[in-house]
Amino acid sequence: MKIYAISDLHLSFSRTPDPANWGDSPEYKPMAEVDESWAAHASRIYENWTRIVTDDDVVLVGGDISWAMRLEEARPDLHFLGLLPGLIIAVQGNHDYWWQSISRVRALAPPNMRLIQNDHIRLGDLVICGTRGWLCPNGAFFKDEDMKIYKRELIRLRNSLESVQRPAEEIIVIMHYMPTNEKHEYSGFIEIFQEYGVKHVVYGHLHARACRYRLPDQAWGINFYLTSADYLSFTPRLIMNWPPS
Repeated sequence: MKIYAISDLHLSFSRTPDPANWGDSPEYKPMAEVDESWAAHASRIYENWTRIVTDDDVVLVGGDISWAMRLEEARPDLHFLGLLPGLIIAVQGNHDYWWQSISRVRALAPPNMRLIQNDHIRLGDLVICGTRGWLCPNGAFFKDEDMKIYKRELIRLRNSLESVQRPAEEIIVIMHYMPTNEKHEYSGFIEIFQEYGVKHVVYGHLHARACRYRLPDQAWGINFYLTSADYLSFTPRLIMNWPPS
């Protein structure tokens, strides 16, 4: 089994797409209108994903799945994910406004998709935890009102890790936000990772020039993976083979 990751899919299909005819799959918010490097990005994700991922593999998705505002509007985008091979494990992103009631979202999700919120997914001795995350204190855009959300996300991360009752050989955490500020200062998220022995953290949210703020590949004894779709040229990134050879 291979563990891949890609985040920030930013889908906006008006109806379930047909991979045999992308021209008949209209998008209500084409990303190419914001950045031309995103032209035909959904079909590129599909082609790259189906080329390398098998049904025995896992793909971690760090949020910003759909531009939909309401759950019903996200249905075509979720159906698109159902067309893809592998088990998809996802957390919420800051633009996933359609992700409100976790029970309703899970009911609409395709059979190959699992969603994390205050809990975890176990794959034998490998456990996947996660939360959306938020801006971190002392960052350039952090405001007083962000502290409440930041502290709530720390609680959600701890809840996810605390839900792992049986020992795990390895824990991977999925987040949407980078778990530090842009200066890479120690944060409450890093403290919790260290407390629970987390060695692998997948995150997204950073695009274009903002990718220069990404964390180093390793810090505080933790491996960090930026997996924003555009940063990865719309190709899922291999995180690890499991079990390790």
